[in-house]
Amino acid sequence: MSWERAVKKTSDFAGKPGNRRKRSKTSPEAPGVCALFDELPDDLVVCILCKLSSTARCPADFINVLITCKRLNALGLHSMVLSKASSKVLSVKAKNWGESAHRFLKQCADSGNVEASYTLGMIRFYCLQNRGSGASFMAKAAINSHAPALYSLAVIQFNGSGGSKNDKDLRAGVALCARAAFLGHIDALREFGHCLQDGYGVRQNIAEGRRFLVQANARELAAVLSMIPTALSFRSWLTWNQLPPHHEMNRLGVGVGCPLLSDFGCNVPAPETHPANRFLVDWFAARGDSPGPGLRLCSHTGCGRPETRRHEFRRCSVCGAVNYCSRACQALDWKMRHKVECTLMERWVDEDGDQDINDNGNINGHGDANDVDEGDALTES
Repeated sequence: MSWERAVKKTSDFAGKPGNRRKRSKTSPEAPGVCALFDELPDDLVVCILCKLSSTARCPADFINVLITCKRLNALGLHSMVLSKASSKVLSVKAKNWGESAHRFLKQCADSGNVEASYTLGMIRFYCLQNRGSGASFMAKAAINSHAPALYSLAVIQFNGSGGSKNDKDLRAGVALCARAAFLGHIDALREFGHCLQDGYGVRQNIAEGRRFLVQANARELAAVLSMIPTALSFRSWLTWNQLPPHHEMNRLGVGVGCPLLSDFGCNVPAPETHPANRFLVDWFAARGDSPGPGLRLCSHTGCGRPETRRHEFRRCSVCGAVNYCSRACQALDWKMRHKVECTLMERWVDEDGDQDINDNGNINGHGDANDVDEGDALTES
């Protein structure tokens, strides 16, 4: 589907919700019979399109309406319609990225769509390397209490992304993370819990940190239970045994899930990846998983964030084979995959043959509540 046909200039459209017009045009096939669609007032059509844009399951559902006729194309690009577009409508694929897709997201963001602001901000910051503009779009979404934007800005502050190591602002990162956690963002709840447990950017409070980690698990479990039952019917997701080895899962054809509340042996499917993170994953996969010379991607498969400078992300201090942009990504990947792969190494070196140096010591306690393991240690690169 071509975005060029769907997204075009509509400078002759006033875009006023109160604009009502009546047409006396008759159908050419049946002379004298009024075309009922042409008789519908603009505000009613805009209202219908708003409902469509907010509930469409994929971009094609919305685009197919825009290319139906000139009137629907014009009304479909009304600011009210674009402001209601859901994240699924805005889930542009990396392979289809171009000027038209960029312009569409920009138009949605300018219409007040916080999902578009966040998605465009992530793409500009990490993929197009336009740090200032990308951060501004994410901040625009964060001001409107968009939890993923708040959390992404927290990750940027924790890592000093786009700047030097001295640009890290742990207090600002904790404040943003706490706000996202208050809004119920699961990764933010995890991250904030680890910060409290470790005293990272905030006064240490182990009991309160564990409470946030349990809350993150509970929210994730509730999200899975709210899924359509058929989505869970392909396998039994509730077990009381330890997960088999990774190679054994592949032999049996069992997908790797996301173990939650691991003390109780409860395993559920991995959470759905946000369209913005999926775009990052696909964008860098098409470029050989290399964001630049000496730079690494976050090892959590559902993240996609790249380093913006060498050794920005922390490595696993046990094996040194994986690195993560945040404690939340490390904790989730540990439960999803790395727990069955992590192998102790006496010494590991970076790509240039230099030994990684732990400037600040190991940062422990990155598993969920009551699940501190040797693989849960990270070290600064």
